[in-house]
Amino acid sequence: MVGFEERRREKRLRYHWPVWYAEDFSDELFQGQMVDVSSGGAAFTCRVGEVSPYEGQEVTTRFSVPRFGRDESFDMASFTRSGRVCRVDNVNVFVRRVAMQFAEPLSFKPGEQSGGGAEEEKRMRAVTI
Repeated sequence: MVGFEERRREKRLRYHWPVWYAEDFSDELFQGQMVDVSSGGAAFTCRVGEVSPYEGQEVTTRFSVPRFGRDESFDMASFTRSGRVCRVDNVNVFVRRVAMQFAEPLSFKPGEQSGGGAEEEKRMRAVTI
């Protein structure tokens, strides 16, 4: 893309891990797959045939994020976050990509953990399912 200007305030952590979402967690939960996450929001994919979030909708998500240690170990930190759906894109006829902004940010910046570059990609391959 010519002339593309990065407007993101922080680097996102790209990984593939289950995410559960619903408008109200007392109702039926639906499973998606995390695409990326930052302290202020996330993007995930979901199936078209299920209840798909729409732009402007308030949804609640439950997901885990890898937290890396200095010795290349990691733990999964689990979060429940509500927020507003900012965008919904059709990936193909079966899948939608949902971007949401959290009402309350995470306590750390997942994409800006120590390391980076090739080492970060190597560590992320270990946690991708």
